[in-house]
Amino acid sequence: MLASMGVSEQTPYVIISYVVTLGGIAVFAWRMLARARKIAPQVSEEDRPWT
Repeated sequence: MLASMGVSEQTPYVIISYVVTLGGIAVFAWRMLARARKIAPQVSEEDRPWT
């Protein structure tokens, strides 16, 4: 049925790969930002270049 619509048999695997990859990157970025926010108050004022 999908082949008659021009969809390859590998399409579900490609979609799953993109979801897993982008989801992993999103989780990594979220965890890194959460950790940075948690430890930021421990940095002295003169060592904070972002303020």
